[in-house]
Amino acid sequence: MNSNEIRNIQAPLKEKYREQPASALITLKAQGKIGEGITCKVDTGRILIEAGLHPATGGDGMFACSGDLLLEALVACAGVTLSAVSTAIGIEIKDATVLAEGDLDFRGTLGVSKAAPVGFKAIRLSFTLDCAATTEQMESLAKLTERYCVVYQTLVKGVQVSTIFNKL
Repeated sequence: MNSNEIRNIQAPLKEKYREQPASALITLKAQGKIGEGITCKVDTGRILIEAGLHPATGGDGMFACSGDLLLEALVACAGVTLSAVSTAIGIEIKDATVLAEGDLDFRGTLGVSKAAPVGFKAIRLSFTLDCAATTEQMESLAKLTERYCVVYQTLVKGVQVSTIFNKL
């Protein structure tokens, strides 16, 4: 795909969203079902992922870790956004690697220490690109990728999350 093709695909959507702002508001959802042992089967709409405990919390490593899935969602979103942005601004990327690393203190998750936070203390996102972009183009690519990556922006800005527990 080149910059003209992506612009042609997105132009009618952008116009529609300008004229009808409510049409741009879409609710995404994920659903899972508690599985055998301590697992949860998540239907992504494409494949079924079975998540379980991380080995640092007693898991056997046979199931996906939810923390890993969060980082994988960040990598996926950042990679797709990077590709779209580079295409739109005419930077040819021959190869790229996107890496997300996150630091967890499992004492918080296991309730060993109330002082230890539950959740990631820090997340680092890095890009290694094989391209002929100038310094200015790299700065623009970084700025636009950060600006338009949904998962990155959600993590950086935070979002209100509510829970509802229903009993059958």
